Amino acid sequence: MDTLNPILVSSAAGSKMESGGGMNKNRTLICTPIMADSIDKMVTDMAKAKDSTADLVEIRLDCLKSFNPYEDLKVLIKECPLPTLFTYRPVWEGGEYDGDEKERLDVLRLAMELGADYIDVELKVAHDFIKSINGKKPKKIKVIVSSHNYQNTPSVEELGNLVVKIQSTGADIVKIATTALEITDVAHIFQITVDSQVPIIGIVMGDRGLISRILCAKFGGYLTFGTLEAGVVSAPGQPTIEDLLNLYNFRQLGPDTKVYGVIGKPVGHSKSPMLYNEAFKSAGFNGVYVHLLVDDLSKFFQTYSSTDFAGFSCTIPHKEAAVKCCDEVDPVAKSIGAVNCIIRSQSDGKLFGYNTDYVGAISAIEDGLRARYNISGIADLPLAGKLFVVIGAGGAGKALAYGAKQKGARVVIANRTYERAKEHADIIGGDALSLADLVRFHPEEGMILANTTSVGMQPNIDETPIPKDVLKYYSLVFDAIYTPKITRLLREAEESGATIVSGLEMFIRQAYEQFERFTGLPAPKEQFRKTMSKY
Repeated sequence: MDTLNPILVSSAAGSKMESGGGMNKNRTLICTPIMADSIDKMVTDMAKAKDSTADLVEIRLDCLKSFNPYEDLKVLIKECPLPTLFTYRPVWEGGEYDGDEKERLDVLRLAMELGADYIDVELKVAHDFIKSINGKKPKKIKVIVSSHNYQNTPSVEELGNLVVKIQSTGADIVKIATTALEITDVAHIFQITVDSQVPIIGIVMGDRGLISRILCAKFGGYLTFGTLEAGVVSAPGQPTIEDLLNLYNFRQLGPDTKVYGVIGKPVGHSKSPMLYNEAFKSAGFNGVYVHLLVDDLSKFFQTYSSTDFAGFSCTIPHKEAAVKCCDEVDPVAKSIGAVNCIIRSQSDGKLFGYNTDYVGAISAIEDGLRARYNISGIADLPLAGKLFVVIGAGGAGKALAYGAKQKGARVVIANRTYERAKEHADIIGGDALSLADLVRFHPEEGMILANTTSVGMQPNIDETPIPKDVLKYYSLVFDAIYTPKITRLLREAEESGATIVSGLEMFIRQAYEQFERFTGLPAPKEQFRKTMSKY
C-alpha cells in the first residue's frame, strides 16, 4: 500500500519551497480557467481573474463557438492582464475540440509566436510538437506536457514512470491529472510531487481528490486551478479561487502547515472547514482544515500516516469504526462506543480518540429546557427524570443516549433495526424501540426527542423521521442536522408547541473541545458563533 513518508514529504517540500518570496509561504500559483464561448466574454473573465488575484489564466480555446485564430489570439494576449496559458484540448483528452489535428497544433504554435506565456500540449502529441518548435521557442514560454486519466490513479511507481516519459518529450513542466476512486489515491500524487526534481502540476479529479488542489501548496506543486464561479469547472472537483484564498488561506500554506479535516461520507455539506480555518487564521495557527471524503477509514489512516496529518473530526458513518482505528481511546468515548475527534501524537504518530458530541448536544438541550421552564441555576439538572427518546443508534445516537443517561434521564433508543437499538440500550441501561413502534410510543407528555440520523439533511430537506402528529407529546425536540439549520422535523415540532434546538448548537459546542485539542489554544467561542451566523 502506498503511504506518505513523513520525512520525505517534509524534506522534499521544504527544499523546493524555501526560497519563496513575498508574504506567501509557498510558490504554488493559482490559475483560473477561462471557458467562455466568445472572445468578448473571455476578455471580461480575464479581468475578473485579475481582480480575484489569480496568478495566471488558462484560456480554453476549445470552448469557443467561433474562432479566428490569428485575430482572436492577438486580442486575447493583448487584452489579458495576467500571464496566459493556452489550452486547445481535443475530445480524445477530455476537451471539446473535434477538428483537424494539424490545425489544432498550428494554433498552439501561433499562440506561442504571438506571446503566450505557457502552452499546454498533450503527451500523445508532445514529442512531435516540441520537436517542431525546436529553435523557434521564445525563452519566456514554458511548455506544459499533460496527461489526463479519467479512469483511476495509477501506483506511485507507474506515475514515476509517467513523469520520466513526459520529461523525455522536452517538457518544461509536467502535468498529470488522474481520477480519485478513493481519497488514498491522492497520496500517490503527493509522493511524486515531492520526489520529482522537475516542476509538476499534480491534480486528482473528483470530490475525493479535492485535497490535491489545496495541499499542492504544502507539497510543492507548480500550480492549482481556482474557478471564478462555483460549478463552472474545466475538470471535476475544482474549487473556486474565492475558496482557495479565503476559506483555505491558500497563500499561507507551506511545507510545515499541519493538516486537519472532517472525515465523512457524505462530507461536502460540512461547515467545519469554514469554522476551523477562520479560527486558525485569527489565532495565527499554521494549520489548514479540509473536507475528507473517506470510504475506508483504516486504509485512510494507514496511508496518511505522517504527523503532518495532525487531527480529524469524524462524522457519519465513521464514528464507530474510528474507535477501532485509534491506538488509544478516551474512557468516555469508549463507553459511548463512538469517536468524533482524533488527534495524532506529534511524537510517535499514535492516534488518540475522543468524543465531544455528547457534551455539545446535551449542554444545548439542557439550555433549551432551562429557557422553556425558566430555570436559572446552571447546577440544576433539567434532564433528570425526563423521558429522553433518541432516534438512531449510530455514533451520534450513542453519544446522546450516554450523555442523557449521565444527566439522570430515562433513555429510549429508537432505530430502524430494533436489534441494534436494543444492543446499545442494554449497554447504557435504557429501553429500545423499532422506528415503526416509535409512532405509537407516547406514554407521557413532555418527553424529549433527539434525532441523530441523516433523515432531513440536505438535499433531502422534505424528509422527516417522525410524523408531525406525534410531536405534540414532546416538550423539546433536538435535531443533530444543521444543514439546513431548521429541518422539517424542527419546523413541525415548533408548530406543535415544542421548544426546538438546532444541530448548529451541537456543532458549535462540540467544536470547542476539538479546537483546543487541535491547537492547544483556548476555543474562540464568540468567533465560532459569529462565523456560523453567516451560514
